Amino acid sequence: MKNKIWLILVLLLLTLNVYSQTFDELITIGEEKYGKKDYKGAIISISKAIELNPKYSEAYYNRGNCKDDLGDKKGAIDDYNKAIDLNPNYSAAYNNRGGCKSDLGDKDGAINDYNKAIELDPKLAVAYYNRGVCKSDLGDKNGAIDDYNKAIELDPKDSDAYYKRGNCIGDKKSAINDYSKAIELDPKYSKAYYNRGVCKDDLGDKKGAINDYNKAIDLNPNFSDAYNNRGGCKSDLGDKKGAIDDYNKAIELNPNYSAAYNNRGVCKADLGDKESAIEDYNKAIELDPNYSEAYYNRGFTKSDLGDKKGAIDDYNKAIELNPNYSAAYNNRGVCKYGLGDKKGAINDYNNAIELDPKLALAYNNRGLCKSDLGDKKGAIDDYNKAIELDPNYSAAYYNRGACKSDLGDKNGACIDFNKALDLGLYQAKKAIKEVCK
Repeated sequence: MKNKIWLILVLLLLTLNVYSQTFDELITIGEEKYGKKDYKGAIISISKAIELNPKYSEAYYNRGNCKDDLGDKKGAIDDYNKAIDLNPNYSAAYNNRGGCKSDLGDKDGAINDYNKAIELDPKLAVAYYNRGVCKSDLGDKNGAIDDYNKAIELDPKDSDAYYKRGNCIGDKKSAINDYSKAIELDPKYSKAYYNRGVCKDDLGDKKGAINDYNKAIDLNPNFSDAYNNRGGCKSDLGDKKGAIDDYNKAIELNPNYSAAYNNRGVCKADLGDKESAIEDYNKAIELDPNYSEAYYNRGFTKSDLGDKKGAIDDYNKAIELNPNYSAAYNNRGVCKYGLGDKKGAINDYNNAIELDPKLALAYNNRGLCKSDLGDKKGAIDDYNKAIELDPNYSAAYYNRGACKSDLGDKNGACIDFNKALDLGLYQAKKAIKEVCK
């Protein structure tokens, strides 16, 4: 919830003169203490004022705000309840009570309160904003966007509303526009820079994303997620050492950051430090035993180190945790193929293709198995599909050429070998010399 509304208490003329000065003083003291964030002191003063005038709704309301800020959500709700009992048209009390209910996990109850606040005050922008937050938390992104739209209409300078709407929009470019607006309104909005960076990253603008992560880190040097994501962009741009530096910082800030250990492991593996990479994957799995990607990456590294059986164990776990993990099926198939289990490998490639019909690599790999088992025509069909999906797949051309050669189609084989060579597969030179004389 945002923007709790603190009401300056106006002394009612109906208050008895015999204690009006004392009541006024207590309220003033409470206001001053609240302003200094001395919430406990404010509660003491307001409570004494309530003893003098137990029918003053604003006093309960403001005491509820103090309790809310201290984390006593249930106590705050009790005070908001009392304020509403005394003044059933108290829109701000409904709004703030909704915030406490939301914090306690009662999103539906919170929405009911925001509905009432809006019914009583259709121009209460904060209630629309808060209702949008709850709808978003419940998965109703479109409903949340409608509420953020209304909040922005009522308060065009609400940077948080733009930020939250950006979080709900599925279109990355539109989200970037909202984050940019939030930043324009609040140039120190580190989360808006971060989220805009995430969108740019997803759209392939790695350098632009790094610029945003840099700004997020400048504004919040303890922003571990920003270091982690900046590391990802650096890695994608080939700066593995720079990426590792960022992952190191993310881990320093958050020693339980499983994703940073996993990502650092990937960079170490890419740089050839396989054993250290496995140590990072081990740590990631220790911190998050359900981290399917870490099992996958560890399996990949074990396979590179020649431990095919250990790799299969890790791929098994990755698939157990994520039965739709097509890449894990494919890689497990590669390991089975390496261990001589061609039929088992084909089963894994079948599963990978079923889950991801556009996984060209799996078609190529299945083609290799079929070829080894004597099914050259079936293998060619798979290579054809791999090439259809990826017209620059040099290995698939080479492998198809080998099958055509085995079937006596010398001309077709030579065309494929030459295509593979054109695409940069230099081992095709040997096949061209042997077959295309």
